[in-house]
Amino acid sequence: MGIRFILMVNKQGQTRLAQYYEWLTLEERRALEGEIVRKCLARNDQQCSFVEHRNYKIVYRRYASLFFLVGVDNDEPTVLISFMLQLLKSGNHYYSAAFIFYAVTRVIFMISFEHGYGWSRTMSILEEMDGMSFAILEFIHLLVETMDRHFGNVCELDIMFHLEKAHFMLEEMVMNGCIVETSKANILSPIQLMDKTS
Repeated sequence: MGIRFILMVNKQGQTRLAQYYEWLTLEERRALEGEIVRKCLARNDQQCSFVEHRNYKIVYRRYASLFFLVGVDNDEPTVLISFMLQLLKSGNHYYSAAFIFYAVTRVIFMISFEHGYGWSRTMSILEEMDGMSFAILEFIHLLVETMDRHFGNVCELDIMFHLEKAHFMLEEMVMNGCIVETSKANILSPIQLMDKTS
């Protein structure tokens, strides 16, 4: 598993959407959300969008009045590999940071195994690059673009009044902590069908 949770929080620190991919009690969720939200909201715009907290790496980004926070395993590259494969399958071959990192990763694997470095040395090289954080930033941007396409410039009120649709979009994109869909059209088509029938 790669992604452990996704949170959408307003500037006052109120959680507007929370999706967890691991089991935590309600008290653990509240405590974790409070700690992470305080830590991320206290940071200024000049600081990077990556924070380590407990055994998670938190990748966050602010769009208008909403903060999108994604908690991932601090030591697991599977979410990155899943995201790269989905980008390739969906035909989104724009040269984003995630796509470039995928190409660089392939080259590193080929060179490492050619020189006989082995798995652990290759993984340490990849960890130094820290591409998973950039892939998660790319995922957050994709999520916001998808919501923008559906809601038209998504805001906090859209999330509050259409919470089930926001959850449905997340469920179309992420399954069991792995990114499974990156095509905006594929993500939104079931929601558009539901809108037509209602």
